[in-house]
Amino acid sequence: MGSINNLDNEAFQDERARGGTHHFIPEALSSLETFDHRRVLDIVSQLRKCGLNSVLSLPQIVVCGDQSAGKSSVLEALTEIPFPRKDNLCTRYPTEIILRQAKSDSLQIRVIPGPERSAEEQKSIKDFRESITSFEELPQVMAKATEVMGIDKENGDGGDTNHRHAFARDVLSVEIEGPNRPQLTVVDLPGIVQSQTKDTSQADVDMTIKITESYISQPRTICLAVISATNDYANQPILNKVRHFDPKGERTLGIITKPDRLHPGSETEDAFLRLAKNEDIYFTLGWHILKNRSYEDAEVSIQERNASESNFFRQSRFGTLPPEQIGIGSFTDRLSKMLFSHVQQALPRLHQELDEALEDISKELAVIGESRASPEECKIFLAQLALSFYEICKAAVNGHYEGDYFRYTGKGSSIQDLAVNRRLRAEIQLLNQEFAEDIRQKGHKYHIIGLGDVSPDTKQEDLESLDEEPLESERETKNKPPAILDPQKMQHRKAMKWVNDVVVRTRGRELLGNFNPLVIAELFREQSSRWSFFAKEHINKASDASRRFLERVLHDMAPRDIFNRLWPRILEDITRKRQHATDELGKIVKDSRSYVINYNHYYTDTIKKSRYERRKTHMEQCLAKATRHRKIPGSKTDQTYADIDLNHLLGLFSERIDPNMDDHSSEEVLDCLFAIYKVNQKVFIANVTIQVIERHILQGLEDIFCPLTVATISDADAVALASEPAATTKQRDFLTGRLAKLKQGREILREFTST
Repeated sequence: MGSINNLDNEAFQDERARGGTHHFIPEALSSLETFDHRRVLDIVSQLRKCGLNSVLSLPQIVVCGDQSAGKSSVLEALTEIPFPRKDNLCTRYPTEIILRQAKSDSLQIRVIPGPERSAEEQKSIKDFRESITSFEELPQVMAKATEVMGIDKENGDGGDTNHRHAFARDVLSVEIEGPNRPQLTVVDLPGIVQSQTKDTSQADVDMTIKITESYISQPRTICLAVISATNDYANQPILNKVRHFDPKGERTLGIITKPDRLHPGSETEDAFLRLAKNEDIYFTLGWHILKNRSYEDAEVSIQERNASESNFFRQSRFGTLPPEQIGIGSFTDRLSKMLFSHVQQALPRLHQELDEALEDISKELAVIGESRASPEECKIFLAQLALSFYEICKAAVNGHYEGDYFRYTGKGSSIQDLAVNRRLRAEIQLLNQEFAEDIRQKGHKYHIIGLGDVSPDTKQEDLESLDEEPLESERETKNKPPAILDPQKMQHRKAMKWVNDVVVRTRGRELLGNFNPLVIAELFREQSSRWSFFAKEHINKASDASRRFLERVLHDMAPRDIFNRLWPRILEDITRKRQHATDELGKIVKDSRSYVINYNHYYTDTIKKSRYERRKTHMEQCLAKATRHRKIPGSKTDQTYADIDLNHLLGLFSERIDPNMDDHSSEEVLDCLFAIYKVNQKVFIANVTIQVIERHILQGLEDIFCPLTVATISDADAVALASEPAATTKQRDFLTGRLAKLKQGREILREFTST
């Protein structure tokens, strides 16, 4: 038996007699041997060698077609490797031929298990490796590989075949290395089977389709779509398959085999000629014609095969096609340029995809974290997670948004935009502003016209219409909370009646014209009765904002299994903080509804201002009535002067004094009520935002889950919280393997780019 590089003497003489060579370098691939081609294709070979093809789509050549379309013969003509063939037996599994350069000669055969194999089967299949020194040993080794795959290659003896498979998704990898080998990877796929037979089940038929689609769907695969001239090409499914995944035909080269089986001058020959000219089914890469060796010519040499092909094209109408479309010589040259161009175009984008995949997998690994098996590992993991969680939460509470985590991607400043961008302090500030505005605009039960904010120009008809409006207690408010209703507008006369009724029913031993100080507290309680509704709603909104923020932070930082275990604990703390805030609000509301106490001079200033404005308005009205505009004596124009009757003015002003002592006291009560309401409104807003929201919702938010919390938990709790399931361990190992391949691939591409 001869070595890989040198056959034995007898085989060598026989090969020379047939015009052969004494080494594995096929003449058909000599066009791939330029420096640039070798350099570029060597990069892809190295990427494939490091296993990157299992992560990213790498440039490759795939021979695909229907059953017995002549794919293996095309592969043999291209690589000049004598694969064992049988006329009634097609390829049963993907065969990957790897030709690459190395310092020494070697021929390795191994089987790559398919993804559906069990762990035990994968180990058994991966253990299969064979080295041979001559192509004559290839049939025996391939038979062993077929047996390892569990394929009944001879279809059994007619017994039960329910557990036998005619095809496999395992890949037979034939790797040939040597100092003069070309850089090329070619994959021969099983032919697509049309229907099931006694030897081929429907599952086998489906598998041939899945295998073909899994390869030709990859965007960097050059598809050599092989069709046989012995069958109408409209009935060969491979053409529809490649056009489905490559609709523009940008990476598909159509190959017509067995043209010598056509009758010269027949309509079928005309149809295949039109097809070869790209006039029927259009491929951007076009079509090529090859004459395969027949079963009877199986023993002839490659050189005899090439000579027979050349002779056929000299005599056939197919010979009228452009020379670059016929024959194995021009085919290989065409394929060489095509592959080289394809790889050159793919490498820049491949580099980008590799960097993106590296970033994505690195993020996934960062989320999974380090191994978490022992209590110590679990505590370390939780401490690191808690530290990151603490720093992000503290920054958000303090409004420090310098980190990448707070990068703003919105266009506005709405609550939704702030929530999406994790800016918690800004969101709470906006909620505080909305709460304060709601209290100012809607917090009072009655809006009294003419008290502090309505001018004397208010139309009488408007006042009369308001006077007819019923009190809120008379409305139907059973299904509508008071906080949702706008304050009821009340005309001044009705407000006086409302106050007078309270004054009368709270009267004690005070003199007529005076009022019981407790009346202010009773009126204030009614006027401010809506505050608690707005405050409770504000607590809910602020608490929900903090809950959403914490949930998102934990979701972004922790693996899913850790999140599911840890989040309920954090949610308990959030609920507890909300309850504390609600309890604090209850105390504030209770204090505000007790006896009214005030030491703010703003109260007296407001009362004085109200009285002054009321007197000023009355004086202006009296002055207008006591003024007469008279014409200037002796003036030739229509100029007039104002003549003010002071006695009449004083009389009108004194008429304002109301002898009704109840009206007087009611007026005084309204002034006091308006003043104390404005003072306590500011106090209430400040108390809710500081003592409730700030103290109980925001303060200590970062301490809910921090390193100190982790330090106090037991080993059992740490394991219960952080121990990883077997699926996570498997996922980490999978991602770590992918990351290693990607890093190795990046170094290969970086070295290629630098040179």
